[in-house]
Amino acid sequence: MPQLRRVPALLVALTWGLASASPATDLFDTVTKALETGYYGWSTVDRVALAQKYAPILAERCEAQAEACDFGTGRAVITDMLKELGDAHTNVRDAEGAERLAEVSQNKSVPRTGARVSRVAGGLLVVSVMPGSPAERAGVRRFDLLTQVNDEQAGTDQPIGPTEFVRLERANMPITVTVRRAGTPERNLTLTPQNLQARDEPTLSWVGEGGRTALIQYPTFLSSDSAELFLARVGEAKRAGAEALIVDLRYNGGGSLNECVAASSVFGPTVYRARFERGGFTYGGLLGDEVMSPVARMARPDWAVWKQPVALLIGPNTASCAEVFTHYARLSGATAIGEVTRGVGNSGVNFRPLPDGGVLGLTILKAFDAADNPLPDRITPDILAPTDIAALTSKGQDTTLDAALGALKAQASAPAAIATNPAPEKPTAPPKQGLDGR
Repeated sequence: MPQLRRVPALLVALTWGLASASPATDLFDTVTKALETGYYGWSTVDRVALAQKYAPILAERCEAQAEACDFGTGRAVITDMLKELGDAHTNVRDAEGAERLAEVSQNKSVPRTGARVSRVAGGLLVVSVMPGSPAERAGVRRFDLLTQVNDEQAGTDQPIGPTEFVRLERANMPITVTVRRAGTPERNLTLTPQNLQARDEPTLSWVGEGGRTALIQYPTFLSSDSAELFLARVGEAKRAGAEALIVDLRYNGGGSLNECVAASSVFGPTVYRARFERGGFTYGGLLGDEVMSPVARMARPDWAVWKQPVALLIGPNTASCAEVFTHYARLSGATAIGEVTRGVGNSGVNFRPLPDGGVLGLTILKAFDAADNPLPDRITPDILAPTDIAALTSKGQDTTLDAALGALKAQASAPAAIATNPAPEKPTAPPKQGLDGR
């Protein structure tokens, strides 16, 4: 961790003082101060020198606007600066992005269609559909492709992306979409938003031969009950006699450390060490709940809610807390299948308000396991099986899911011994701590 140097910091301030104050400079000053005084992550870039480099760049871009230089100009320069920092967990969101984050974190009631989408070539891929929502009632299904939204093209390099789709939902007006699904002609549907909870909950469905493999789509760890909801779905799968479990994390961008540590302990005890610039904290998980870390340390490895075969679906949209969940589930025997994840699983952030109403996601901790080994920044799958979007939308073939079913079938031919030791009663958990961001 590079030491802060007072003289260069002063030089930055003096250099910046030559320019007129503006919304852009206020935003820049707030972010650079937070970087210099509060950042604690894996980047070794000299943050003072970084601010020194980008201050004159901002001054040049603001020259024509002077004191009226807007937040957008400042945010663009800051975004470039943070890319050079090389820590994807540290980033800025505008006021709209901050509001979206608050909606899910606080589980607000907001106008939604119930469809969550991701930008891909050719349209918006529907990655989840809330049960009972307007989207489900209109006939939208997971992995449908929305090629047009309100008569505008959607997808990569097109006007409509996920942000624009959510913006239309919040306007609370009917949305016309063109839906492409494998094996059926394109059709137009009208989705009328209604007030729904902002979070997307884990959902349970059945796949594989005889429908005996449980598939849980796990969309986020942001809400404060995401581990509890996951544990409930796992319980449903057990009671229904599931022979194996697949957890789909391909579009899970992270959330609360408490929640992902607790959720991963469904498969075995979890101990996660967060190291801050001054001090640290240890999170513990056991039987799907948060516990005091000594309890998790003393628990037997075979104390688990789920002991049958497990496969995890991961990809480039799997990030942060979802990578932490994947790491600990693999330690308990789960198989990761798909593509390399985004790569921020070895750190954590908190969110700081900015003058434009947005937030700065600032890395404040480094992550370690119980043996004090750094957690991996990203997860490389045990079985490489990228999701072929073209096959998914034209043929209805989920290549990653197919690979997982094949791996589980192979595991079933070589059964492992299952321990019979009883699990202890779950102790009381400590207060909620930390948020790792998306």
